[in-house]
Amino acid sequence: MEDILQLLPKHRQILTHAWGRAATHTCLCRSLVELSKRFLPLNFASGEPGDEGREIVVIDCRANAKGQREEDALLENGSQSNESDDISTDQSPEPPAPLKETSFSIGLQVVLPFLLAGFGTVAAGMVLDIVQHWTVFTEVTEVFILVPALLGLKGNLEMTLASRLSTAANIGQMDSAKDMWKMIVGNLALIQVQATVVGFLASIAAVIFGWIPEGNFRLGHAILLCASSVATAFIASLILGIIMIGVIIASRKVGINPDNVATPIAASLGDLITLSLLAGISTGLYKELGTQFNDYANPLVCAVFVALTPLWVLIARRIPSTREVLYSGWEPVIIAMAISSVGGLILDKTVSNPNFAGMAVFTPVINGVGGNLVAVQASRISTYLHMNGIPMGDPDPNPRKCPTPCTSFFGSNVNSRSARVLFLLVAPGHLVFLYTINSMQGGHTTLTSIFIAFYMAAALLQVLILLYLADWMVHWMWSRGMNPDNFSIPYLTALGDLLGTGFLALCFHVLWLIGDRDTDVGD
Repeated sequence: MEDILQLLPKHRQILTHAWGRAATHTCLCRSLVELSKRFLPLNFASGEPGDEGREIVVIDCRANAKGQREEDALLENGSQSNESDDISTDQSPEPPAPLKETSFSIGLQVVLPFLLAGFGTVAAGMVLDIVQHWTVFTEVTEVFILVPALLGLKGNLEMTLASRLSTAANIGQMDSAKDMWKMIVGNLALIQVQATVVGFLASIAAVIFGWIPEGNFRLGHAILLCASSVATAFIASLILGIIMIGVIIASRKVGINPDNVATPIAASLGDLITLSLLAGISTGLYKELGTQFNDYANPLVCAVFVALTPLWVLIARRIPSTREVLYSGWEPVIIAMAISSVGGLILDKTVSNPNFAGMAVFTPVINGVGGNLVAVQASRISTYLHMNGIPMGDPDPNPRKCPTPCTSFFGSNVNSRSARVLFLLVAPGHLVFLYTINSMQGGHTTLTSIFIAFYMAAALLQVLILLYLADWMVHWMWSRGMNPDNFSIPYLTALGDLLGTGFLALCFHVLWLIGDRDTDVGD
């Protein structure tokens, strides 16, 4: 551009004006082309303008008095209107407008999905309370280690999928039917790959955690755990992924922010579907251990689902957005699975003890509520940064300091507002869920005032820690060039499983020490 201006000092103002506005005005782009053809020498491409080129310019400009006056008049008019044009039209596309949400609107959109998700976790707790006495759970206690890891898939995969698609929908990447179907097919294939791999690794973790303390390894039980885990993860992820896509598309059509509803609805059926599948599949495969099909039934199940993995890889690689996650998105999923497995080890060692049998019905509830709320917050902050923040990974001219609990919960921005709303939902939500469990005569523990006090303290502390970590983690990942939609929710929901199971086990242990030992309730 500088070379052009040096060659054409007489027309510098014309070309500068046209060039500066070419990015936003298509008509001026065409004007620039016309001006270039009109004023540039024919041999400019060769890099040798010379005197001959200047003569061509003069000739082509029609250097007569009338024509010159017309050009000067046009230039003057353009200069006079330049200031008003700059006011009406920016030179770069405006970012999407920030979400205009009040505390009331956030709560109104979140409360119904939150309650639905909570009742789903209550149902999952009732199922776990029943199936803990089934033969496969009493004979192969390592299945309990699989429970948090597989239930955590809704955070590792489905909630991450919901967050990813919610952000894409909010920033306009799913407006056209072609783009929408690409996102749908690519993301479904991606979560099938991740579900198969995570299910396989979760079974290995269950075998290791169950074998090391006891020193008793049984190959048949190991293959049973592998087949049950892979099959459950694959089928549950497919069902929940389809549900998530439908929820996000429907939310956009009715004008609801998908970030507020998608992740809770992912959990409303996630725990129930996953736990029911795990109990049914593991029971069916356990029956095969005593039959003539023992030699190949369970390995065949593993082989079938693993053999489908290359197909899902090929599909996911065809979509640019999922190709990146396919290559770089394994670290959070695998680490989150390992963290959830530690929570599963705690569950295995407590629920298998008759004195702590009452934990089974409450574990999916406290873990699910904490995971649902922190997933909503992480998804909202991620969308906020995508729409309003500096480019991901670029140095921040005003770097954000590590947040304090006061800034995370009592700030004036929309993220602090949503954190307050989500935290205030914890106590009334858990009271409703505890009343529901008590009304259905579930569990093995009487809901005394002292039990409710310990339980609520554990739940509030869990969510308080998770919401604070979400505020820090999402911004930290963004500053490091890591997409929070792909990385933050697996870590946060896995930590929610670990904190929830650990705090709940501590509550039951303290209650046992102070004499609250009515574990026969519900038998």
